[in-house]
Amino acid sequence: MAKEFILTLEGVNKTFDGFKAISELNFYMDAGELRTIIGPNGAGKSTMLDLITGRTIPDTGVIEFGKNTDLTRLNEYQINRLGIGRKFQTPSVYTDHTVFENILLSLPGKRSVWEALFSRITPLQRERIDEILALIRLQSKAEAKAGILAHGQKQWLEIGMLLAQDPKLLLVDEPAAGMSDEETARTGELLLSLAGKHSIIVIEHDMAFVRQIASKVTVLHQGTVLCEGNVDEVQNDERVIEVYLGRKRDPKRTL
Repeated sequence: MAKEFILTLEGVNKTFDGFKAISELNFYMDAGELRTIIGPNGAGKSTMLDLITGRTIPDTGVIEFGKNTDLTRLNEYQINRLGIGRKFQTPSVYTDHTVFENILLSLPGKRSVWEALFSRITPLQRERIDEILALIRLQSKAEAKAGILAHGQKQWLEIGMLLAQDPKLLLVDEPAAGMSDEETARTGELLLSLAGKHSIIVIEHDMAFVRQIASKVTVLHQGTVLCEGNVDEVQNDERVIEVYLGRKRDPKRTL
């Protein structure tokens, strides 16, 4: 019996003005997996997420979510409704609303901002918001305006806003960028706590952070998969070292 993946990309290509950003990309991901994707600048990492979320349409190839759901035929809104949520590198929160209100506004349901903020909150909604606040460790900041949060706290809040939508697949772009060592470690703990219940793709450059969270790493180069494996296997792969450092491996150096 063939294995069913939550996400499948096969033979995917995308060219922009003569530049081949994605080239015969094949990628397979299990449900509940936390996969880390690394690669030098221009490797195609963000373009890959754009293709998955419908921001960009592939020239050729297959992108499937779950069992036989063709993402290339859907727009961004439809893909999001399927349960695919994306967090960009720069946090995007409602700065003039409280942390609690930010999560409330992100809960599923066709409501205007006015209805969401001024209608009665149900016990189930409050329970869900409290659960998310505990998960992202912002209970003490629930009534604080999101605009005054530290950078790391805004990142956690945006992850919480995604979780409020109960996504099956989370796409997280460089969550550790600009964070202190303590914030980075807490972000890693948060993502690890979500794996299993959610499938997660993390794009990251910080190899210490990658080592904290990754069981399987995919390396992209020139829009295709260069290699896959655990952190040690990837860091010691001659092809990866040459791509990152531009030369053969020096045993005393790491990525």
